Amino acid sequence: MTEYERSRTMPALPEPVFDEATDPARLDAWMPRDLHVRVDDPPAVTVHEDRSGTEERGLLRTRQDQLRMEWGTRDDGRYAGWLQVAGLDTGTSQVTIHLSFFEDGAGPAPETVERELDESLARLEEQVRLRVDDGG
Repeated sequence: MTEYERSRTMPALPEPVFDEATDPARLDAWMPRDLHVRVDDPPAVTVHEDRSGTEERGLLRTRQDQLRMEWGTRDDGRYAGWLQVAGLDTGTSQVTIHLSFFEDGAGPAPETVERELDESLARLEEQVRLRVDDGG
């Protein structure tokens, strides 16, 4: 099993950060550029990957009361992840994303995963910043 985790501070309280991160219509704004999520019949989703041209059946669940989103493959259980938002004393939030690949050698190269996690969190921070600056 291979696991990755990254965290980033966001310039807003946890609830608006969580709302931005979990809005199905906004997932493409911050997720890796080559992944596109289509919500089917929740919690069922389909994820299209541009790089390989494949579609993967997945599950996506949000737990508003825990400020947590969880996802994974639906058919074979070889991949899972979660996003957790936590409030900080400064009126900001910390977002942590954790990914697990359950088969050795599965998934992209480690440096690709790490880069995409960092880029995704940076895009999410920018989306949160725009939301806060717009007063929404």
